[in-house]
Amino acid sequence: MRINHNIAALNTYRQLGNANNAQMKSMEKLSSGLRINRAGDDAAGLAISEKMRGQIRGLEMASKNAQDGISLIQTAEGALNETHAILQRMRELAVQSSNDTNTEADRKELQKEVNQLAEELDRIANTTEFNTQKLLNGEKVGLSAAETGSYTIQNNSRADIKLTIADTDDINVSGTITITRVNNVADQTQFVVSDPANSGFDLNAYDQTVANIIGSTATIGITGLTDMGVGESVTLSFNAAKAEQTDASKALSFQIGANSGQNILVGIEDMRASALGVRDSSGNAIDITDSGKASTAITTINNAIEKVSAERSKLGAVQNRLEHTINNLGTSAENLTAAESRIRDVDYALVA
Repeated sequence: MRINHNIAALNTYRQLGNANNAQMKSMEKLSSGLRINRAGDDAAGLAISEKMRGQIRGLEMASKNAQDGISLIQTAEGALNETHAILQRMRELAVQSSNDTNTEADRKELQKEVNQLAEELDRIANTTEFNTQKLLNGEKVGLSAAETGSYTIQNNSRADIKLTIADTDDINVSGTITITRVNNVADQTQFVVSDPANSGFDLNAYDQTVANIIGSTATIGITGLTDMGVGESVTLSFNAAKAEQTDASKALSFQIGANSGQNILVGIEDMRASALGVRDSSGNAIDITDSGKASTAITTINNAIEKVSAERSKLGAVQNRLEHTINNLGTSAENLTAAESRIRDVDYALVA
C-alpha cells in the first residue's frame, strides 16, 4: 500500500480526461457535421479541402457569370431582331421606289420614311445597353482595325502588279481597279488608277511601293510596265480577305471558369446605320429618290440584312455554347463537392 501517490486514482483520472476529450471531439463533429473542425484534426485534409472549396465556389460563380452572359446576349439579339425588321421595311420601300409607276413626289415621300428608319437604326444601336454598357455601337466590336499589309490578295489578274489593301475595317474586300497609262516622263510612266469601290489600297508594281490610293481616281508614277502604250489600260480584279484579330480591350470577356484565364471573348459588331451601309459618310440615309438609286439601294440593304443575320447567328451560337458551359460547370461543382465532402465531412456511423 502506497500513501503519497494513489496510482490507481491517477490512472483513472487520466482515462477520464481522455474519455472526456474524445467525447467532446465526437460531440463537436456530430454537432458541426464536419470531421475537420480545426487544422489539428487533419492538417493535410484541411489544406486540400480548402482548395476544393475555392474551386467549388468559383465554379458556382462562373455558372452565374455564364447566365449573365446569356442575358447580355439576349439583350443584344433582341435589339437586332428589330434592326432586321427595320431593314426589311427599308428594302420594301426601295423596291417600291424602283418602280416607275411612282412619281418624283412619291419617291420623296418614301425617302422621308427611309430617313426616319435610318435614324431609328442609330437610336437602337446607340441606346441598347446591358448594365449601362452599350452593346451595338461598336464599343464591343472585339476586332482590331486592319493594319496596312494585313490583307492577303487573291485572284489578282496580273502577277507583276501587287495590291495591298490598306487601313480598312472591312474583313472582306473585293473589286476591280483600272490602270491607264497617260504619258511617260523621265523614266517614270504616269498612270491614272480608278478605284470604283473606293476601297483604299497600296499599289506595288515591280517591288516599288507607291502612295496609298484612296478615292475614285488617282494619278501615280510607276517604274516599269513598259509593255503598256500610252492610252492602254489594264484592269485588275482582286479579292482580299483578312483573318479576324481578337482585341481583348474591346471584346466582352465572360469569365466562365474558376481559375484565371478561363474566359471567352465575344465581340459584337457595330450595328449603326453607317456601319450597315445604309447611311453615307455625310450622314445621309440611303437614297431611293429615283429608280436607279433605289435599285442600287436594294443590293445595299440586302448586304446590311446579311450582316445583321450573321451577327445574330454568331450571338446565338455563343448563347448555345454558354448553356453547355453552365451544364458542365454544374457537373464539375457537384463532383468536386462530393470529393470535398469525403475529406471534410464526418461519418456519423463511424463517430457513433
